[in-house]
Amino acid sequence: MAKITTSTLIKMKQNGEKISTITAYDASFAKLFDQAGIHAILIGDSLGMVLQGENDTLPVTIEHMAYHTKSVANGVENTLIIGDMPFMSYATTEQAYVNATKLMQAGASMVKMEGGAWLVDTIKCLVERGIPVCAHLGLTPQSVNVFGGFKVQGRDADKANEMIEHAKQLEAAGAQLLVLECIPTSLGKAISDAISIPTIGIGAGKDTDGQILVMHDALGISYSYMPKFSRNFLIDTGDIKKAVELYISEVSNGNFPGSEHIFE
Repeated sequence: MAKITTSTLIKMKQNGEKISTITAYDASFAKLFDQAGIHAILIGDSLGMVLQGENDTLPVTIEHMAYHTKSVANGVENTLIIGDMPFMSYATTEQAYVNATKLMQAGASMVKMEGGAWLVDTIKCLVERGIPVCAHLGLTPQSVNVFGGFKVQGRDADKANEMIEHAKQLEAAGAQLLVLECIPTSLGKAISDAISIPTIGIGAGKDTDGQILVMHDALGISYSYMPKFSRNFLIDTGDIKKAVELYISEVSNGNFPGSEHIFE
């Protein structure tokens, strides 16, 4: 498999090919996922919950993220590496410069930030300075206290239309990828159709350009609960690499997510 870049993913969208993405936090799993043919790996601030046992992602620091980004980068040859910018690490453009640089120098090929139109200037400045950006709309876990919990977003028409507009603005600012989390499947399709950059869904229906899962959910080893939008692929295969290959295949052929994994 050739080295995957943001251009690869954009071409996949144009060709109607589905993109498979998963989280990883260390070199061993990253190498296995890379060899299985995953298109992108996100070092997610989800590590606060699945590795550290926290109730949410807020305690995660940029130092945690840089450490795990470097670990993943050491195990990857071809997969695109995306580093999550943690809570309050990009509240100002100046903070974003400093902290995005730490992730890029640790081995990320792109950084991910949660938020809507307020991020436009920051994204524009980062991209101008050579740092690719993945945006994130819908249920943005760093805003869990504003939302009042982990709740589906964009169910009413005004909020849905606002999210579509934000997606357009984020693309215009220079974002090259957009994660959509916990939104109705119809809104996932509407946003994917409205922009030319790839959309990566997690609980956003099957009409997004790709899917992402937290590796602990995809392998059925999350200690708390299994989210509605996830599926245990390990139980079907009994082998981790085969489980990831099955995940990639099921995304590619449109079998995942199924009707039981989506929000209406």
